[in-house]
Amino acid sequence: MTTLVTGGSGVVGRALVSQLVASGRPVRALVRSEPAAATVTNLSAVPVRGDILDYGSLIRSMQGCDVVFHVAGSNEMCLRDPSTLFRVNVDGSRNTLRAAAAAGVRRMVFTSSATTLGEVKGSVGDEWSPHRGSYLSNYERSKHEAEQALLSEETNVELVVVNPSSVQGPGRATGTGKLFLDLINGKIPAVVESRFSMIDISDCARGHILAERNGTAGERYVLSGFTLSTAAAVQLLAQLTGLNLHLPVLPGPLVTGGAAVAELGFLLMGRRPRFCREMMRVMSFGHAYDGSRASRELGLEYTPARTTLRNTIEWFAEEGLITRELPGL
Repeated sequence: MTTLVTGGSGVVGRALVSQLVASGRPVRALVRSEPAAATVTNLSAVPVRGDILDYGSLIRSMQGCDVVFHVAGSNEMCLRDPSTLFRVNVDGSRNTLRAAAAAGVRRMVFTSSATTLGEVKGSVGDEWSPHRGSYLSNYERSKHEAEQALLSEETNVELVVVNPSSVQGPGRATGTGKLFLDLINGKIPAVVESRFSMIDISDCARGHILAERNGTAGERYVLSGFTLSTAAAVQLLAQLTGLNLHLPVLPGPLVTGGAAVAELGFLLMGRRPRFCREMMRVMSFGHAYDGSRASRELGLEYTPARTTLRNTIEWFAEEGLITRELPGL
């Protein structure tokens, strides 16, 4: 049977489509533009026009499909009006599940986020962590609301949720990936004292497929391979690149206060802030996640941090994104 992937032209979606196609499965990918269609065509998948906010187009795209991977979503911060973020992540996800039910889809894997765990600061989040009851960003809230909405829906579709931590690897030059790139290019004078959990992009895609194959309907699985402190991440980048990256480490409250001033300045100029309070709240909070359930129950094996970051750096170099010579490469 055919498989549909929403968000197939995105970072995680591309990796997932590639692995599905490599396994010999016929794959469709929902697209909204010609560039997106070209991307999935190059991956040997069939592009189908549609939008997760267009319920009718979703049903048409899913006809004859047995499985849907709902990867599409919006991951943005510093938005003056976050309403579109909620429409895409909450309403779009609900549309996708309801359309899957109407089209007779057997199973759907939903790409949520590890941020939905809502673990207490300083703890390690897992599938059973009690939610702290507050949100660090509109993105976190939108993904949590989407996850809760889907898990509360009563349909015949077998829903499995995956919760990836920060996805890193070739193809990712945004978010934390952009932070790594800026560190390598010498564009960041200091870093925030924190910690981050991450997963290799190939592991993330494989975790989706294993969740479809081995996951229990109605359950969620954290996909997270390793956790690094800011200092450890900078040290590892220095080892891999051969660069001198001895940067001052700033406490979170100081950086959050500075972000508030910068945010106000951008808003007064009528521009979208590059830095804002919610971004710095997330960075200074310091997430750590336990991805061992996916190993035990799904069979997912994780790539070591050093390998993931080395592959990422080599991809940066191949794409011409690194602006100075790296002694270590």
